[in-house]
Amino acid sequence: GPAAPVPAAVAGAVTAARVLRIGYADRAGVATERVVEPLGFLGNPWHWYLLAWCRLRDGPRAFRLDRISSVTVLAEPVTRELRPDVLDIPRQVVRQLTLA
Repeated sequence: GPAAPVPAAVAGAVTAARVLRIGYADRAGVATERVVEPLGFLGNPWHWYLLAWCRLRDGPRAFRLDRISSVTVLAEPVTRELRPDVLDIPRQVVRQLTLA
């Protein structure tokens, strides 16, 4: 799996279905604060990504975990569900994993 571990606060929010406020830097280093509804994780051999509904962009986004600078778990529950058809990823390469 990917080298970097999933931060405990992010993993807990996915498991508990709680909204997150995150500090995030994009690939150019531009920092923003986002309120997101975490839906799950995507990974490749190099990075983990938080798949979430981004309220700032009003759509699904993948946030590279090593670019998240701060995490606040909010009391608000997640109201959206992860639908694989939203992802532009071939179904045969998607596997369900559990966080240990």
